Amino acid sequence: MNRHEPRLLAEQALDVRPFAGALPGGEEARGFSAAVVSGIAQLLEALLLAGLGAILYAFYVRSGADMLYVSCVVATVALFNVAVNAVGMHKVSAYRTMIEQVGRVLSAWTVVFLALIAFAFALKVSDAYSRVWMVGWYFGGAGCLLAFRLGLRALVLRWTHEGRLRRRTAIVGGATEAKALIGAIEASAYNDIQLLGLFDDRDEKRSPGRVGIYPKLGKVADLVDFARRTRLDLVIVALPLAAETRVLQMLKQLWVLPVDIRLSAHASKLRFKSRAYSYLGSVPVLDVIDKPISDWNVVLKWLFDKTVAIAALIALSPLMIGVAFAIKLTSNGPVLFRQKRHGFNNELIEIFKFRSMHVDMTDEEAVSLVTRDDPRVTPIGRFIRKTSIDELPQLFNVLMGELSIVGPRPHALQAKAADTLYHEAVDGYFARHRVKPGMTGWAQINGWRGETDTLEKLMGRVDHDLYYIENWSILLDLYILLMTPFALFGKNGNAY
Repeated sequence: MNRHEPRLLAEQALDVRPFAGALPGGEEARGFSAAVVSGIAQLLEALLLAGLGAILYAFYVRSGADMLYVSCVVATVALFNVAVNAVGMHKVSAYRTMIEQVGRVLSAWTVVFLALIAFAFALKVSDAYSRVWMVGWYFGGAGCLLAFRLGLRALVLRWTHEGRLRRRTAIVGGATEAKALIGAIEASAYNDIQLLGLFDDRDEKRSPGRVGIYPKLGKVADLVDFARRTRLDLVIVALPLAAETRVLQMLKQLWVLPVDIRLSAHASKLRFKSRAYSYLGSVPVLDVIDKPISDWNVVLKWLFDKTVAIAALIALSPLMIGVAFAIKLTSNGPVLFRQKRHGFNNELIEIFKFRSMHVDMTDEEAVSLVTRDDPRVTPIGRFIRKTSIDELPQLFNVLMGELSIVGPRPHALQAKAADTLYHEAVDGYFARHRVKPGMTGWAQINGWRGETDTLEKLMGRVDHDLYYIENWSILLDLYILLMTPFALFGKNGNAY
């Protein structure tokens, strides 16, 4: 079988996908980032306390000493947030508890308030504050914290039950290593980790078909296809560190996936400093590969994409309407052209473009790349392709969440370089799909725009795409966006 053809997953692997982490209607639950949930919870808690202090001041005090009370509220809320984080009560695992969470949070609130009173007495400014306001804010704040934390606990437990706050995890390896790892996870990280099964290249004699209740779902190569058919957040390699060759072979297959990959250090006799590890519950692991864009970076990327897309549609709508009329008046056929391409994690998406070819010569599969003076391209099409105006309808793909403004350009499924399909020509080609594809990218502003008729051109584009993925930042996205017009109309504008 060609290594790029879809693999036939084992029946057990296919059985896992529909129900693991599914909502009541059968739809697979979308995962939430624990860091984002914790960050939002901290913000809401701070706003709740600050808002209560402001309301009590507005309705009872109104002394005109606004800044005195404002500084008191801000300092108290900030110190309380530090205290709550210090006692570990702004973690998703802590949100699931009740007695421990409520006890520590109310204790932190009390200690911070006592510190505030002591500080006020020490500075001899206690008389400047209303005692009714102070007592009201303390007891009202305690009540609000109790209600907020109980509500947060109920919500987190619901999301955990739905699988939204559990990292869907596959284990690479079997036998005694996997058994020890599974036992440790179930003892300390069960609510944070949802184990789906194991993948191992070894035969049944060396790696049994089941470890505890978890079945072996296939070989490591099957894991790649499994991760593209269902949500997978984490891969833990339960192989001994001494198995260096096997670990490297496994990583060569799995690095194309947009998941975190960790090497279990639970059973290893080697011991490093604590900061060398990350932890799943109390299970130490070594970070091997991180998902390129995660946690708050996902939020930043989403806001950047939506803001730029909406602003661009508003600003460019007269141009887009004019192009649509020009296409309709100068050639028969629809204004828009739709084409299947690979999106994030190899998901098939349908992108929109202004039609630039004669309708009876349209190449939906992109088997033949467009070349200079290509007779299939209309006069209007030649202009809009040269200037990339034909790609402006992809702003709607951005709003639909299928594309980003900046990212590796999505290639046509059957596109070839030197008569070889792209994914067959470049090893690790699908690593480009660890992030959403974009309307413009690092490769495009560095001269790798347009025709990719040779392997050298294709490899140059892929190398730049991989550089972008490994070095992503919101500032890099902004730089690429600002440099795109210069690439379109400068010496690198070589699209036909």
